[in-house]
Amino acid sequence: MRKKTQLIAAMMLFSTTVAVSQMKVREELPDKYKWNLSDLYATDEVWKEEKERVQQEMQKAASYKGKLTGSATILLEALELNSTLIKEMVRLSSYASMKSDQDTRVTKYTGMSQELQQLFSEYGALTSFMEPELLTLQEDQLNTFFTQEKELATYKFYLMDLLRKRAHRGSEDVEKVMAYSSLMSGNAANIFNTFFNAEFPHPEIDLDGEHVKLNPANFALYRASDDREVRSKVFETYFGKLNEFQRTFGAQLYGNINAALFATKARNYESTLNRALDSDNIPTDVFHNLIKNVNGNLETFHRYLNLRKRMMGVDTLHYYDLYAPLVEKVDLDYTVEEAVENILQSLQPLGTDYVDVSKRAFNERWIDMYPNEGKRSGAYSNGAAYDVHPYILMNYNGKYNDMSTLTHELGHTMHSYLTNKKQHFANANYSIFVAEVASTLNEELLNDYMLQQIKDDKIRLAILGNYLEGAKGTLFRQTQFAEFESMIHEKVANGEALTGEDFDKLYLDLTKRYYGHDKNVCIVDDYVKSEWSYIPHFYYNFYVYQYATSFTASTALSEKVLKGTDEDRKRYLDFLASGSTKYPVELLVDAGVDMNTTEPFDLTIAKINKVMEEMETILTRMGK
Repeated sequence: MRKKTQLIAAMMLFSTTVAVSQMKVREELPDKYKWNLSDLYATDEVWKEEKERVQQEMQKAASYKGKLTGSATILLEALELNSTLIKEMVRLSSYASMKSDQDTRVTKYTGMSQELQQLFSEYGALTSFMEPELLTLQEDQLNTFFTQEKELATYKFYLMDLLRKRAHRGSEDVEKVMAYSSLMSGNAANIFNTFFNAEFPHPEIDLDGEHVKLNPANFALYRASDDREVRSKVFETYFGKLNEFQRTFGAQLYGNINAALFATKARNYESTLNRALDSDNIPTDVFHNLIKNVNGNLETFHRYLNLRKRMMGVDTLHYYDLYAPLVEKVDLDYTVEEAVENILQSLQPLGTDYVDVSKRAFNERWIDMYPNEGKRSGAYSNGAAYDVHPYILMNYNGKYNDMSTLTHELGHTMHSYLTNKKQHFANANYSIFVAEVASTLNEELLNDYMLQQIKDDKIRLAILGNYLEGAKGTLFRQTQFAEFESMIHEKVANGEALTGEDFDKLYLDLTKRYYGHDKNVCIVDDYVKSEWSYIPHFYYNFYVYQYATSFTASTALSEKVLKGTDEDRKRYLDFLASGSTKYPVELLVDAGVDMNTTEPFDLTIAKINKVMEEMETILTRMGK
């Protein structure tokens, strides 16, 4: 009862976080809010020594050339060495990249990240013989090896999957070229990351007498202002500055698509989409059906937009209104400590062990919480350091959305933690397709918990509205991004050269269709054409659709976690610990949801409409 009372009191007081709009210097932040990367390596010098050791150790891999298919014992030795070296290189890479993300202006760590890219490329060339040799194995020979060497079972999924992809692998010479090409294939993404985070001249703006630099964190903060003039000014200023560099952003994205097209042709795939999805054996129908289903349910999305218009009391809804508080004078603010308490309470349905590890993440400095000058924008969880623990990067600004983002990233962290504990490193790198399930399910649990505590109509509207915001941002917006990706990749594959101006037009037309611009549902101002240029996910090639599919999967699974049996919850936790021991669609079937059917999508649309019905009922009761 005490915790419940504190929760409601905190919400009614609308307490603020220590993260303010003016960015702090990193050294000014308390250590407890900064991740402890010394868990990876004590110092940069230790990192360098380990990198040099790995560089020497990896030369041993060449000694297995021509011997892999000779015996089960030799095959196991080679695979164990390969797994160990990759594990150690990934840990080295994690340290360098996270050090760089703390302050992207520090070129030392950018250089260290580039050294690791070169090391991976060097190792890829050194071991380019491996997969071509393995592909000469026949299934009956491989089965004999499994019988002779029991520990080879660890690599069974990898080896059988490799044989499945036989048609998309080349000779040793081809594989060596592909390995070396990795030095170039990531250039567009690297240039984008460096330019946007470290050198892009983020605009400065006067807001209510305060001079503010619109870096990504402040853009996210002020676009949620309850002052409509502030929102309009912030959007126009920020997107206007992006548009000044339209040609640069366009050249970067076009270069990235061409790199993907090169790999697609070299690997004998029909399309960049087919190549991206085949790595996890996901039918392209899953992608196309998502876009088809969302487009077929835009009326549900427009219902949400009309509801937002009603709640905000505006005659015309604009794109710059989409991040504003839904309920007047209910600006849900949370300190980090309040957010942590709410998150831990919301995770109780997943069991004591799950909650205890989550506490460790908060108490043992796994999280870099607040924005600071030069810090990478956004949020992520890095679970790649297999022998240590996952890390979370946040840019916490004290809003409900930040609390939701924190539990989202914690879901990723728990997924990584559980699979790293249960699986061998070779099977611990779970698919991106299932990666967003744990994170979005965490968000569902948080929303459910908050709604259980709150009876006040205004606050309840805000929490229900947050769920709709998640649906907007995760299901509809990410599917829009996926459709945009599909369009631009298809055009380049057909021989079209795309410029920043082309991307602008395609993006604006698509956004207007999704948001019902021509139906006067939501006005999409012309400057929104530049939004594509600051979205980093477009450099990941068909990544974003998985946010949407995961959202639908997690909706179905959250019902089982909250309302099902202990066995349902066990199946979910087993799923989190399964890594890459099966294809992702099969893992989700084991967890209790079948992505080959429309059921997860249908359940999600039904839930979205149910939430809107409750909100409309509350609004009517309030006389609005």
